[in-house]
Amino acid sequence: MEPPVDAPVVRESCRIQHLLTPESPEGLRVVQITTNPDTCNSHIYMESHVFTPDSRRFVYQRFRKFDPDDPDKTARDTILCLCDIEDGFSLRQLTDERGALAPSVSPDGKYVYYIVDQTVPGGGRAMLKRLSLDSYERETLLVIDSPLPGTNYRPSRFYVLSTISSDGRRLAISAFLGDGRTEGAPFGLLIFDLVDCSVSLVYEHPEFCNMHPQYCRSKDPEAGHDVMIQHNHGSLCDSQGKNIKLFADDLGGDIHVIRDDGTNWRDLPWGRDAEEFCHGHECWRGEGLSATGGVWIGPMDPVHRPIIEARPVSTDESTSHRGKNLPGARRNLITREIDNPRFNHFAFDPSGTMMVSDWIRYAAQGRRGEDCRLFIGTLPEGEDSSLKVRYLLHPGCSWSNYLAHPHPFLSPDGRKAFFNSEVDGNMQICMVDGYEYP
Repeated sequence: MEPPVDAPVVRESCRIQHLLTPESPEGLRVVQITTNPDTCNSHIYMESHVFTPDSRRFVYQRFRKFDPDDPDKTARDTILCLCDIEDGFSLRQLTDERGALAPSVSPDGKYVYYIVDQTVPGGGRAMLKRLSLDSYERETLLVIDSPLPGTNYRPSRFYVLSTISSDGRRLAISAFLGDGRTEGAPFGLLIFDLVDCSVSLVYEHPEFCNMHPQYCRSKDPEAGHDVMIQHNHGSLCDSQGKNIKLFADDLGGDIHVIRDDGTNWRDLPWGRDAEEFCHGHECWRGEGLSATGGVWIGPMDPVHRPIIEARPVSTDESTSHRGKNLPGARRNLITREIDNPRFNHFAFDPSGTMMVSDWIRYAAQGRRGEDCRLFIGTLPEGEDSSLKVRYLLHPGCSWSNYLAHPHPFLSPDGRKAFFNSEVDGNMQICMVDGYEYP
């Protein structure tokens, strides 16, 4: 057992007003949680499992040194920290290992699992660690310093996001499987058994450089094995696994669901019809069995950015990758009652009825930050429901680099919305509450 990180608990939050506009509802409280000008902080990602179920504590990341011109190195040089909302937004450093990334809080809120990536293509080592949110002690559950069981692959360049199953027994993450010399090497979906402390490779393909795996959050024992993955058709990476082209296919990417043993391949019906394109932000609708995906309409001027809800559909080689035209699919355009929607990053609460999203018009090049907004919304239960939204504030993000995005998400109880905000060119994390849903 490794001792807790020897770092003080600090409080640096302050209430702010400058993100509110005349259109903001009355009664909002906006808190800038991290304010130290010498640190760069951000949320992990919208659908990441970072909150304890009581909505009190969440994990975020601090960058040792943020370099917007080298996002790959920056993403692997983070410190994981914990914020306790009820303790005056107190901040505690959790990790000090180089390469700590991809945290997932267990569904019972007792532990944080994370990867320590000290790999290079074809070599190095990675560790799966577990940290107690009671004692803050850490332990190493598994070390990977040789080929994955039953393969010749040594994983490297672990994805910066992990995802944990609803029963807390398995953790999924993707990694590069190349040896550092071979062009066109695959990326793989790795499943860690958190009970047996073992790992298995269940899927591999060279076009899954941005796999973005997400476990279904349903408590149903069978659905709890489903993992949603993103397919970047035609993507290209060099022998080191660094991306050259995120998409090289005229129809763009699509989204699939696979069981965590590598079986039961399914598709989700959006994108890939030369008019509707997946923009790469999708998530399960709370703890339900349907998923929601963001798309843009029109390849040249993607201003219109609606959200579509659907359930996965079983496919074979003749029907897979058809996106919007997937046979047998049932789609619900949940933004159909909103004029010219421009939703980008979004997330739901566990019930799947409350949502938060940023709003951006990508066509306004050079003025993206001025056109960015934050909305909350409600989506009633039912397969034909439509989204209703309410504007809250201006997040204060420039969108000038990969980190300068709001990446909003909700606390499990839906009462607080969290987002990134840019302060004097540095990213800090913020929260807003006191709102009423539409």
